[in-house]
Amino acid sequence: MKKFAIMIAAMLVMAPFSLQASNPAGDDEASNSIEVSHPFKTDSTTHWTVETGGFYVGLGVKHNWEAINNSFEIGLLNFTSVNYNSLHGQNISLGVGIHHRSYSMKRPGMLVRDYASDCVELSTYPFNEENKAKRRSSNLNIWSVQFPLIFSQKIVKKLNLSVGGILNWNIYARIDNRYEIDKTEFNTRFKGLKQNKVNFDIMGALTWNQTGIYCRYSPGKFFKDGHGPEIKNTWTLGLTIGL
Repeated sequence: MKKFAIMIAAMLVMAPFSLQASNPAGDDEASNSIEVSHPFKTDSTTHWTVETGGFYVGLGVKHNWEAINNSFEIGLLNFTSVNYNSLHGQNISLGVGIHHRSYSMKRPGMLVRDYASDCVELSTYPFNEENKAKRRSSNLNIWSVQFPLIFSQKIVKKLNLSVGGILNWNIYARIDNRYEIDKTEFNTRFKGLKQNKVNFDIMGALTWNQTGIYCRYSPGKFFKDGHGPEIKNTWTLGLTIGL
């Protein structure tokens, strides 16, 4: 999580720049030149822009698998995106961003990888005759490169409604388990999971001056068939800045 936070901070520091081409014709109509913009720019005078923005953080509010206690996500929707603005309140963008999600298991459940079957299973924490495991946590962590296609409609001057689909390329996943027995801490990590490399999300957001709330629905199964629990149909609510 520290590395991920550093990446987000670095990108947001690099983002604030603006380079706009002038209209050589000198007329009053908007040109078709490409404008490069920072995440919090609100007014555009050109149809085509290249932008960075859409930092978000959210909590899972519904999961299909009862063993999940909660989930958490954070990301940058558009590390970079190409946008077309109608200049009449409509905008459509296609971009590439980064996404991290973590699923936390209910106690006493703990995720483990069975190397013989190459399958992720739900197990219980180890214990000895006198003491049970304490300070227990078991998390499935997922990192993805995402490709959002988002349509936005201006409702009033600063209020916008955005909806769209997101293609996720799940590049890395691992299980992180932590617990303590007899004042000895144990940390176990399982890598090389058999996740589906690609799945699809649906996202909607309501923003005022580019700050607001969003909802994200993830219908696709995370694990390949026969290689893990059926984790799907995740609903997430959260806050977004610069969308």
